[in-house]
Amino acid sequence: MTASVLADAAPPDGWGAALARTLGIDAWRIPVVMISAVGVYLAFLVLVRVFGSRILTAWSTFDAVVIIMFGAVAGRVIIGHPPTLSAGLIGLLTLMAMEALFGGVRRVRSARLAITASPVVIMAHGQRVEDAMRRQHVTGADLASALRRAGVTALDQVQCVIVEPTGALSILREGEEIAPELLRGVVGAELIGGVNRDA
Repeated sequence: MTASVLADAAPPDGWGAALARTLGIDAWRIPVVMISAVGVYLAFLVLVRVFGSRILTAWSTFDAVVIIMFGAVAGRVIIGHPPTLSAGLIGLLTLMAMEALFGGVRRVRSARLAITASPVVIMAHGQRVEDAMRRQHVTGADLASALRRAGVTALDQVQCVIVEPTGALSILREGEEIAPELLRGVVGAELIGGVNRDA
């Protein structure tokens, strides 16, 4: 009885062929998967530069759906059809290699400025910098939420709010002296009496 059930559950062309089809990958597909992974990685870098790093951290319900859909589409593009374990592993290894490569490139200052977004002041001495907020895709609601989480109870308590390259919001309070080196490279540092961003 058990042998009969197992025989009925076996793939029509046998386990060997089924496993090879599910786990393996044709040799010609390997460079296709790698090129697709590189393309998706570069496209993601461009999109983050165009739309701002806040797209990585602004997680409303709608944002979460869009990010999940982006991941699903990107994964499908990289792995291709049919999806196999080998294709997935090759895609992941390629993405990790790209991250390691660009991690090394980021150590060069000129390249880092081209690849990574600079930190940007979006509030200085309690006043919003509207143009900077618009460019960084930070809404008034986003800013108010971050201030509440930081325990700020009045706008005049805020010396500055900076959008970091990760998309996180750093909040510094009035009455605290900021070391000039902490503002080096920050766009709009002059609004809070900081150093020139190119210093």
